[in-house]
Parts: sequence; structure tokens; C-alpha cells
Amino acid sequence: MTFRDLGIDQDIADALAAKGITEPFPIQEQAIPVALTGQDVIGQAKTGTGKTFGFGLPLIQALGQNPEKGAQALVVVPTRELCIQVAEDLKLATANRETTVVAIYGGKAYEGQVAEIQTGAQIIVGTPGRLIDLSKQKLLDLSKIRFMVLDEADEMLDLGFLPDVEKLFAYTPQDRQTMLFSATMPGAIVSMARKYQNRPVHIRANEPDEGHTKADIKQFFYRAHSLDKDEVVGRILQAEGRGKTVIFCRTKRQASKVAEELVDRGFNATALHGDMSQEAREKSMAAFRSGKKDILVATEVAARGIDVDDVTHVINYTVPEDEKALLHRVGRTGRAGRTGIAVTFIDWEDMTRWKHINDALQLNTPDPVETYSSSAHLFTDLNIPAGTKGRIPGSKPRPKPEGEAAGNRGGGRSGGRPGGNSRGGSSRGGSNSGSGEKKTSTEQPRAPRQNSDRQRSRTRRTSDS
Repeated sequence: MTFRDLGIDQDIADALAAKGITEPFPIQEQAIPVALTGQDVIGQAKTGTGKTFGFGLPLIQALGQNPEKGAQALVVVPTRELCIQVAEDLKLATANRETTVVAIYGGKAYEGQVAEIQTGAQIIVGTPGRLIDLSKQKLLDLSKIRFMVLDEADEMLDLGFLPDVEKLFAYTPQDRQTMLFSATMPGAIVSMARKYQNRPVHIRANEPDEGHTKADIKQFFYRAHSLDKDEVVGRILQAEGRGKTVIFCRTKRQASKVAEELVDRGFNATALHGDMSQEAREKSMAAFRSGKKDILVATEVAARGIDVDDVTHVINYTVPEDEKALLHRVGRTGRAGRTGIAVTFIDWEDMTRWKHINDALQLNTPDPVETYSSSAHLFTDLNIPAGTKGRIPGSKPRPKPEGEAAGNRGGGRSGGRPGGNSRGGSSRGGSNSGSGEKKTSTEQPRAPRQNSDRQRSRTRRTSDS
């Protein structure tokens, strides 16, 4: 089947074919014909199955070859990265038309985005906060919106955006065509669909006997030690067939440290987290998409919009908060009909959370196998060449700052004492970061016994001076 078979115009199909996109995915096969009739749609499919063109192609076609100026289609997305990605996909599909697409999101200056709106862009892709901001300032007119799309609606629920989305619905006409696309369908999303959609057709692209996770993603679950994770990751990154890889971390600090550690080990890694400026985040994503960087170390929220087709591996450096987060993380690989590999590390203290995720997703792995960088099954599971170490051959470690604990740079929690102050003396004295004089005074009692009187006398004089 082709896009033309679904009723898509030749010029749109040609624009997709120019980028090697010729065959629709199941969600597109089902959603496009229905959406072309003007019917409201609820599209449900796992992440990475082509939902963007499922709603994008019908609205582009409905706008016509030469649409009149002004906002007529609104696509609301939860994150900045997803906003950029969806806008790029829609620009690709409109390459042979006069239709203009603009991305509206926070973290960038208003002027450039407002200028694109004022030139008459017909399709607005944006995040809720910036869209509401511009609407309140009368810089964005949504009163003539004919098509409204909520993309990744379940993520909007998770991020607390549903009140903002309801405000956006209030800015648009009631007779609009509304399409809602989501990987999961929580009760709050169903309630919103009933409130704002008119007899929607519910399309579900999952197979009846398919599990919670995509069948074309092979998953491995390892109970790992925090001090050994960086070495394990370094070996996984040298597995045969490994391409672009996304590593998920729990905190911004951890993502930054893991990225630094991998660069130190000779890998081509970059970070993506909330402490980075929007410009830095866009540069990081652009380098990852283009292949200049083949490893992206990211936090959960920052990476929710990652839509890169050729990601071969996902590594969960830490257990996600819940089963929905795991699905979104793992869904970054195995996209666009490809296969993928996902590895999840479970710390000992995260076993309770893991058991909940395991039960919810029916993963049948309540007790993950204990795994170290030297474990034989690690090499066989992930097709890692025998003898591989966690560092690129020839790379040299950078000098560590004085006092930095060896092996504890990945941001993981560990029970070891920093600095290695276990030799003699009290733990209180060794752990304080005082001046060099204080350190000397605590070490002096270890002088030879025969000089102990003289040593104590010198200590008293030093403390008085």
C-alpha cells in the first residue's frame, strides 16, 4: 500500500518519497482515510509507530495547495524537542506546497516566532505555555483554527499540561476537527476526548495479542552496582551493530556526569538536560540527529521529544519512575519499522519500584540477573566482542580533580566513603574539608612513639599561633 492508495495527493506523496518514505505504517493506514473525511479521531499506538504523519498528512491536504494566510491548524505537543521534530516532519511533507509551518516553544526569543506567525504561517506547532502566552498578548490568533491536534496526550497529562490544553481549546472554534494521538489512554485523556471531540473514531494500531512493549525491541534487565555501571556501559557501547544510542539518567547532574565520563573514555557523547540553555539543547540534538554525536545522555523530561529513526540502543542508567516512563524511554529505539535493543539497570535500592513496573508491564523478570562488567552473559546477550574493555583503545583518562573518588563519577548512589580516608584517625577528622594545617594536626599523632612528647608540644604551639 502507498500513501496515494490512502487518498493522499501526489505532491505530498512525492515530497515524502524524496526522503525515502514510501510505505505507510499501520496507524497511518487506519487514521488517514478517516481523518480525510473530517471526522474527529483518537489514534492510539505505541511510540515510534508514525503517528505524526497519521494526523499531519490529512490536515496538510485539507488546507489545499495554496492555503490563505493565517493560523488554520494547531498541533499541541508536550516538549520543546518534540515541537521541533513534529514541525520538521510537517515541513518535509509540505515541501511541494505553499503551506508554512512554524514551531512555537519556550526558551527562545519571541521576536523570531512572532515574525513567522505574522508572515501568515498556516500550521502552528507549539508547546502549551508559549501558545497561551502569545494568545494572551494578541500575537497569535486561534479564532480561525480548523484543525486541532493533541500529540502525545498522555505525556501532557504526566507533565501537568491538561489545564493549559483546556485553555487552548477555549481559544479555538467549536466546529474544528479535533484529533488526539497518544501511546496510552488514561482516564483523564478519555474524559478530555469526550468533552472536546464530536463522536470521535477510536483507532488502535496495536495487535490484539501484542504485549505492552513493542515486539521489535529486545529488552535486557540487569541488577547492576552503581560503581560498575560506567564500565558496563562502556562495554555495551562497543557491541557489534551498535548505532546511535540514548542513555537515560534520573537527574540532570547524573546526565552531565555520565556524559563527561563517556567522553573521558573516548566515546562520542553529548548531554541533554534541563540545566542546559535552549540553544545548547538544540545544538546537542542536532549533533545527535546528524551523527556527529552517536551517544545522547539525557534526562526523562528533556528526552521526551526525541524522535530519531536510527537509534539502535537505549540504556536506562537508572530505573524510571513508573511503567509509562519505561515505555516512553524504550520507545526511542525500534522506530520506523526498525529493530532495537533496550538495557535497563536496576540498583538494589530500586527493587521495589522495579517489581511494580515488572508487574504492570508483565515483563516476567521480577528478579533481574546480577550483572557486572566481567559477567559472561553480558557479552553474549549484547553481542560484545570478547576481551572488550569499557574504554576506547588509545583514549587517555583526563586527570581527576584532587579528592575525587575513583569510580564514582556516574552520579549513582554508593555506600563507599569518598577520598579513601580509612587509614587511621577518626572518620570525623578525615571527612571535613578544612585547611592543610588542620589535616597536618590530625596526622601528627601517627608520629613515632619515642617523639610523642615533642610532637604534642609542637602541636600545641601551632594551634596557639
